[in-house]
Amino acid sequence: MALVIPEHYDPVLSVRETQEAIKFIRDLFQKEFGRQMNLERVSAPLFVTEKSGLNDNLNGVERPVNFDLLSLPGENIEVVQSLAKWKRLALKRYGFKPGEGLYTNMNAIRRDEEPDNLHSCYVDQWDWERVIRKEDRSIEVLEDTVQRIFTIIKHMQHEVWYKYPDACYRLPREITFIDAEELLKRYPTLTPKERENAIARECGAVFVERIGGALSNGEPHDLRAPDYDDWNLNGDILFWFEPLQCALELSSMGIRVSPESLDAQLKLTHCENRRVLPYHKALLNGELPYTIGGGIGQSRLCMLLLGRAHIGEVQASIWPEEMIDTCAAHNITLL
Repeated sequence: MALVIPEHYDPVLSVRETQEAIKFIRDLFQKEFGRQMNLERVSAPLFVTEKSGLNDNLNGVERPVNFDLLSLPGENIEVVQSLAKWKRLALKRYGFKPGEGLYTNMNAIRRDEEPDNLHSCYVDQWDWERVIRKEDRSIEVLEDTVQRIFTIIKHMQHEVWYKYPDACYRLPREITFIDAEELLKRYPTLTPKERENAIARECGAVFVERIGGALSNGEPHDLRAPDYDDWNLNGDILFWFEPLQCALELSSMGIRVSPESLDAQLKLTHCENRRVLPYHKALLNGELPYTIGGGIGQSRLCMLLLGRAHIGEVQASIWPEEMIDTCAAHNITLL
């Protein structure tokens, strides 16, 4: 999306009041999220070795930031792009049982991101993961988890409204579930992003399911790496965001690959060379627990609950000078 400037935009809160609100939202959400989802907070790495196979290649085209270390000659070190694989390994190493899980603060650099109202080169999110039983690998468990997350976000809206009544953005009462194939049939002439905007505008909040595999038109709704989500048991949480007149993706999540679905998805994507990586070997050998997990954007949650027009109003990052000047001229202060 290009830079969007809402007409007659008023952020309501000053920059310092906004900083206070950001801390309030982040502190309260992670405490409530951990309690409601039975998750313990753990520390997580900022970077991993390339050869570990633990980094997320996202859509397969993004270049991770990489560097070397004097202490590890010959090793290529990568800043994490997400912690999808690391979390599953950590659950095993730390001895988590079914029904238990972890969450952590994930910070990343997306060097190939095109900055706009919703996208930044800096990523901050709560990465979370919970152990489940094999029989819990179902669409019912996935949807129940999404509903619980939506309820927590709704509770946050009430807390923000109580503290900042004039600044709080109102959310819909419920979330709608729709399969990506059903969404295609509903809007056959639209692009995937246009379909997301259309269903989000219609429903207010929606969870689009089954992302990564090819639909009846031969194309996936969106690209997904083959080695973390099961493409039949995943999805994105989207909210209709009135200030920008578009869908705002708050979370990507799913039930993670089993040995069988990993095998199939590696074949489909011609990524079978990954089988020799330590993480993938352990998963294919059935040595890792079955899990469900995802990420929730910290800045995007603040942006949503405060009705902000630009993600740069709730996070400090780097922006093109022209964007900074244009935003400043329209009462949008980028941190």
